[in-house]
Amino acid sequence: MTSTTITRSTARPLPSVTTQVWATLLAVVGAVALPQVFHMAGASLGLGTALGETLLPMHLPVLLVGLLAGPYAGVAAGALGPLVSFALSGMPGPAMVPFMILELAAYGLFAGLLRGVNLPTVAKVLIAQIAGRAVRAVAILVAVFALGNTTVAVASIWTSVIAGLPGLILQWALLPLIVWLVDRRTAAGR
Repeated sequence: MTSTTITRSTARPLPSVTTQVWATLLAVVGAVALPQVFHMAGASLGLGTALGETLLPMHLPVLLVGLLAGPYAGVAAGALGPLVSFALSGMPGPAMVPFMILELAAYGLFAGLLRGVNLPTVAKVLIAQIAGRAVRAVAILVAVFALGNTTVAVASIWTSVIAGLPGLILQWALLPLIVWLVDRRTAAGR
């Protein structure tokens, strides 16, 4: 029974609007701060921005807020995270901001839509990851082939998946654990 408790979340109503707003704000702060921490660590290790590109720290708070607070908070955090990060730090690069907004908003949306579905949390994360990457791929293909965008390459679709594989795996490990801990604490508070 305990092992299924760890992987499955209970169906529950969305939190109050106030809670969703606070969760969104915290997720945006996380989506801005975590990449900076990873980039600084990468710089000190001589890796530059590769650590952030590999471990995908901006994705973690967006997926988490979708899983915990629902699709509205997920979409808002996913769209605002890259915008606020770019405004404050210049990262992600200007050419990638629109694609990051679409990808992260899709992560938040799909994680939020799956929030109350009776699936293991890792399956919800995987589905949201696939949906987010698919949205990014379609956006890049439209930008390149329909709009003639030359600032991004079609090959970046595949290379970003390969480069980010450790981050995807990290999300499979961390997010179910965090959701389980939150669900456990919430159940204890009732």
